[in-house]
Amino acid sequence: MGHSEMNTTFGHTATKSLIHVEAFLDSDSETFSYVVVDSLTNKAIVIDPVLDFDYKSGRTSTESAEKILTHLNQHGCQLEWVLETHAHADHLSAAPFLKAKTGAKIGIGEHIKEVQQTFKTIFNLEKSFLPNGAQFDRLFRDEETLTVGDMSIRIMHTPGHTPADLAYIINEKMAFVGDTLFMPDVGTARCDFPGGSAKTLYYSIQALLALSPQTELYVCHDYPTKDRGHEYCTTVEQQRKLNIHVHDGVSEAEFVARRESRDKTLSMPRLILPAIQLNIRAGDMPPAEDNGQIYLKIPLNML
Repeated sequence: MGHSEMNTTFGHTATKSLIHVEAFLDSDSETFSYVVVDSLTNKAIVIDPVLDFDYKSGRTSTESAEKILTHLNQHGCQLEWVLETHAHADHLSAAPFLKAKTGAKIGIGEHIKEVQQTFKTIFNLEKSFLPNGAQFDRLFRDEETLTVGDMSIRIMHTPGHTPADLAYIINEKMAFVGDTLFMPDVGTARCDFPGGSAKTLYYSIQALLALSPQTELYVCHDYPTKDRGHEYCTTVEQQRKLNIHVHDGVSEAEFVARRESRDKTLSMPRLILPAIQLNIRAGDMPPAEDNGQIYLKIPLNML
């Protein structure tokens, strides 16, 4: 059965800063969720939290999100925002649970509306579901700034994996890049989901790699090789030198050819069908049917 387990053994304090980052690994989906705290005010954000989901039984659990909540409470942190880098296809979001427990708001990029429209059609969602982003508390625009305590969070729109991907750049020292980049020995995000584009991803990555070489990059997933364990933090300099898909010197044409060829070999993520249905709703469940039961849909022979 096994709900995913979250390991809280990872910790990292950003160099020359009072911003503390705690990484939580969901071993089932190999997703990293982050608690980022301004140590001066104890105001915090959470990025990409995971709701446990056992596909075989159709049961959800908040065990992993509760570990994040416990961490926040133990350190006296005030959670201000739950930030999603995009509508994930490989795990369900625990944003509504954290919002209910703390009063935090949920934010995502404004282009989520495009993703919502696409999947409203694919899943033939109920008329009451409006693809206008209103399910989220705030839709961020490119280059907008969000302030939390002493953290200045710059929004960078990084489409390509999906039309709505964002990176959250904090105090120009660290960037939470979602699925756009992985660790250098893993490469970059796939681009074969609806609205994805390898060419667009190439230019989104170039914008990230134009940041200061010392900028810390925190990835949403890691799929480690046999020679190492899970890692979650790299730098712009390391990516430019070592990323197997997009290091310095790789042209747009080379990247697009490599990425599209690679994507043709990939199977769909195991949880894409349940995950997308919740995540375009800011993690909320679909409305219950007339028997009081909530259901998810599986479109046959479509994706």
